[in-house]
Amino acid sequence: MRDSKKSKKADLESKKMIFIEIGLIIALAGVLLAFEWKSYEKQELDLGQLVVDDTPEEMVEITQQEKPPPPPPPQQQTTVIEIVEDDMEIEDEIEIDVEADQETVVEEYIPVEDDDEEEEEAQIFTVVESMPGFPGGETAMKRYLAENIQYPQMARESGIQGRVFVTFVVEKDGNVTDVRVLRGIGGGCDEEAIRVIKNMPRWDPGKQRGKPVRVQFNMPIMFKLN
Repeated sequence: MRDSKKSKKADLESKKMIFIEIGLIIALAGVLLAFEWKSYEKQELDLGQLVVDDTPEEMVEITQQEKPPPPPPPQQQTTVIEIVEDDMEIEDEIEIDVEADQETVVEEYIPVEDDDEEEEEAQIFTVVESMPGFPGGETAMKRYLAENIQYPQMARESGIQGRVFVTFVVEKDGNVTDVRVLRGIGGGCDEEAIRVIKNMPRWDPGKQRGKPVRVQFNMPIMFKLN
């Protein structure tokens, strides 16, 4: 038998188990690493397509504005002369007697009445030369109001009192018309004031230039609880 010439340091048999263990550790590490490895799916990023607008730009044509023509000269107004036949009747015809002398009888001229009197009749005055008055004077009017006014039950229960201002028209014949409340207090007092005024006797009418006219008259009526 040949003597072994290998040195103990070069003998790897004694380290065989160590290499096997190292190999197993590396293999085990590789298996664990394979299980832990995460794979990601590739995603395609769509940035869109670049669209180029090839539409040609519209060119706006610049036109020179023409000045409007001058206005036509104003037409001259023409006067139309209408020829009237001899046998046509014309209103307000004035007859002139050429053969009239001093002995000719001339009809008396009657002027047309103006409409001022009709307008004066329809007009309502507030101030006239002679104001209308209650028959018997102010004392008689106060007595009439005190005797005819009935205090409304609603106003009495609610404690309503005060002045009701009433306006009315004294006609040319003295009758009282167009009775209205200017300022009321409610509770039925306004209606009672209108009722009493409408039932008044005829007044002495107001006069302007000696003629009876229509006159607007205002009157306060006092409602007071005892």
